[in-house]
Amino acid sequence: MSDLSHKPTLLVIAGPTASGKTNLAIDLALHFQTEIISADSRQFYREIPIGTAAPTKEQLSLVPHHFVGNLSVTDDYNVSRYEKEVLALLDDKFKKNNIMIMAGGSGLYINAVCNGIDELPDPDPVLRNELNVIFQQKGLPALQKILKQLDPEYFEQVDQNNPKRLLRAIEVCRQTGLKYSQLRQNKPAKRDFNILKIGLELPREVLNQHINQRTDELIKGGWLEEAKAVFSYRHLNALNTVGFKEIFAYLEGKWPLEQALEKIKTNTRRYAKRQMTWFKKDADMHWFKPDEKGKITSFTEGYLCI
Repeated sequence: MSDLSHKPTLLVIAGPTASGKTNLAIDLALHFQTEIISADSRQFYREIPIGTAAPTKEQLSLVPHHFVGNLSVTDDYNVSRYEKEVLALLDDKFKKNNIMIMAGGSGLYINAVCNGIDELPDPDPVLRNELNVIFQQKGLPALQKILKQLDPEYFEQVDQNNPKRLLRAIEVCRQTGLKYSQLRQNKPAKRDFNILKIGLELPREVLNQHINQRTDELIKGGWLEEAKAVFSYRHLNALNTVGFKEIFAYLEGKWPLEQALEKIKTNTRRYAKRQMTWFKKDADMHWFKPDEKGKITSFTEGYLCI
């Protein structure tokens, strides 16, 4: 930590969905008098704040937030653009702040900012169209099968229910003749700031309870109405996520609302488990319970030598 005296610090608050990242990040931002960068790729979209459990207007008024509601679901966006835009923002903010906070559960986006992503080929329109036809005609299992054959290592890491991630990995494998996992294993990019990672962990049964409770609260808060408003855009990647997929199926008459809610809770619990698997592989993550704000604050101050 010899560089701490002259390098600013990015404090990363990571963890599974419904683990309390937003509230902790706000408390820490107020304590350190700084700002928050969202690393939740679903909270980027302004039309769906309820279903993505984005910070409320009250929370946003307490601390400046970045990358919350900054895009439309119709916008084309990717992790490479996010990396570039966050680094540019940090370069500007670090001129005044010695610490910035990044909070979220999208491991791929956090990793891009902390370690960089490899230079990958631009999508090939012909290949993308071919894969989209396969997806439309044969569904998600077809993409899963293709990627598992091309790159079994990445298949085990990726969100297997996210067609966008599957499509991109298949494209890269087909275009380069190499495994996507191999192309992502280059040396981490050098950053002009220190990185301190805090991971939030809860007992499985407690986290599951939080997920179930939050799902019910989001429905009471208007999630159904929000989903109806974007129903015509349901084919877009921004809306192909846990929660919205199940509600859209309900709106299409595929199952009753009660069944949709149970599926949301089940699939969200599975998603949280995959998030934890991702973050647990990071040897630089320091784990705390969400209610250990005092310990986290003291630990961060010790790192910063305050």
